Amino acid sequence: MYQLKIKTRAQKDVKKLTPSHRTRLAELIRSLAQGPRPVNSKKLTNREEWRLCYGNYRILYTIDDENKTITIVRVKHRREAYRLGR
Repeated sequence: MYQLKIKTRAQKDVKKLTPSHRTRLAELIRSLAQGPRPVNSKKLTNREEWRLCYGNYRILYTIDDENKTITIVRVKHRREAYRLGR
């Protein structure tokens, strides 16, 4: 079982969403503690982050297997999720 950490920016991203999206995304984030690499996740090229999709939203997170922690970096709409400026 992995420990979840959520960065402040990701918390702010989630607060901006509708309540129904917030609920579903919270469930997905909690499920990452059981297995950080679900079938629909993908390692991003040239970045240390992983991506998990929910409709048009992307959960970007890092995995630290040594310390058994997952850090949620951002939760953004797909058109904004991969911009370098973040």
